[in-house]
Amino acid sequence: MRFWWWIPLALFALFLGVAAYQLTQPKDEFVPSTMVGQPLPDFDLRAAHPDRPGLTTADFRDGRPRLLNIWASWCLPCIAEAPHLETLRREGVDIVGIAIRDRPEDVARFLATHGNPYSRIGADDLSEVQLGIGSSGVPETFVIDGQGIIRHQHIGDVRAEHVAVLLEKLQEAAE
Repeated sequence: MRFWWWIPLALFALFLGVAAYQLTQPKDEFVPSTMVGQPLPDFDLRAAHPDRPGLTTADFRDGRPRLLNIWASWCLPCIAEAPHLETLRREGVDIVGIAIRDRPEDVARFLATHGNPYSRIGADDLSEVQLGIGSSGVPETFVIDGQGIIRHQHIGDVRAEHVAVLLEKLQEAAE
């Protein structure tokens, strides 16, 4: 009979052991998109800035690969990546942006302060396109081939060490 009294204690100890093990495992902070290898969903975004046109799915089907950068004026890592996006632009990369949940005046202020590497900027006020392509946060950058297929996802801000990788992925998307 005393044996049955130990079962709840043993189950509790097992639970604590499993919980402790899970807490020691490295966590994956990034959620990769399941859309890599898939076509972009259909969208038509109004311009987020008066000096740049908006963005549609058709803009990605002209045979030229490009970067799609998901960003926001309120995003601190977006400030950190701005000079590296400018480096990519100077290398001849066409970068289009989607501003997430942003006001036009905030977008204009951000671009005036940190530079504007974008040929087009669409406004995604409800994050519908962001979620549709499997982006889980800002900033994120996608390599899109000339047929509108997502070829690569870069999660987080673009840093100096990522520039060469993105150029390589763009070259692969052009082949």
